[in-house]
Amino acid sequence: MMPPDALERLRLARSEGVGPIAYRRLIRRYGDAGAALAALPALARAGGRAVPPRIPSARAAAREIEAVAARGGRHLFLDTDAYPPLLAALEDAPPVLAFEGDTDLLARPAIAIVGARNASLNGRRIAAELAEALAGAGYVVVSGLARGIDAAAHEGALRAGTSFAAIAGGLDRPYPPENAALQARLAAAGGVFAEAPLGTAPQARHFPRRNRIIAGLALGCVVVEAALRSGSLITARLAAEAGREVFAVPGSPRDPRCLGSNHLLRQGAHLTETLADILDNLPARGEAGQGRRFRETLAPIAPAAAAMAPDPEPMAVDDDGRAALLSLLGPAPVAVDELLRYCHLSPAAVIAALLELEIAGRVETLPGNRVAVIAGSAVS
Repeated sequence: MMPPDALERLRLARSEGVGPIAYRRLIRRYGDAGAALAALPALARAGGRAVPPRIPSARAAAREIEAVAARGGRHLFLDTDAYPPLLAALEDAPPVLAFEGDTDLLARPAIAIVGARNASLNGRRIAAELAEALAGAGYVVVSGLARGIDAAAHEGALRAGTSFAAIAGGLDRPYPPENAALQARLAAAGGVFAEAPLGTAPQARHFPRRNRIIAGLALGCVVVEAALRSGSLITARLAAEAGREVFAVPGSPRDPRCLGSNHLLRQGAHLTETLADILDNLPARGEAGQGRRFRETLAPIAPAAAAMAPDPEPMAVDDDGRAALLSLLGPAPVAVDELLRYCHLSPAAVIAALLELEIAGRVETLPGNRVAVIAGSAVS
């Protein structure tokens, strides 16, 4: 069952300037999606935007819901019983997901397997065998439907159980195209998640957002063959920041495809060769772990996400106050706590001003209670 305010929630999630963290803050501040929608134009004006942000109509939202339903799918809304509980624990959890598959599987424990697109035959075999063993042990295997390790993990899991895919575009835009048939099989025997609306072509900027869904759905993330600079390492970092366990399969030091996974092992990831290496290092089924061993060594590389504190009571901020905040910000993320130390505004004023600036399209709030100026942003 969808919530009674499903149209308003979807409209808010699809509104210009409303990211996942801003969505939660708007709901906390105004109480419900309808009230938050009504406040968006005034917030954008206060943030310095002359043209109101684009807000989908109720008719457009209804069409989107109907189109997903016509494919046999449905929308999953944050803070409802149907939404995957581990994913909901992320502070930047998607406000709404389009889902095709068996909703009864959403309560099952899941493990992510990710890795190189240009994977070796040996790497693909290992990924498929681990996935098949995990599926046989009752876990849903999560991956990203990419070439190489992802596809091998999905195929292996489907042989013994089931698998979820998180994709970067809309449900109707399989990527890569050669995996369209695999996506259809996953929708029939597992599940496919898409944060983007139907018709959205996957772009490079969509993949890190897709990766956080993979990490967020799972109790742990297994990396099989990954270069030092790869999306798989992003997924591993996001998993660690979310308190999930990180596993890596060791590989040859002479193979560039294994340098990233070997690096994870040096950082404290669990060395993984068999199913037992995974199961022995998982928390109780259905509960997120702490990922302490890996996260403590990762800290110098990427700050762990901090829990978002409740917003203080909002208060009005004038143009001078917003300008003072912007002067302290740049494209590199800054912790809001640090911002508070260098400005002369109260915490309530800072939170209110940042929300206005975000709705105006000038700043972006990031996990870990950090904020950054949006590069190339212009107010008009």
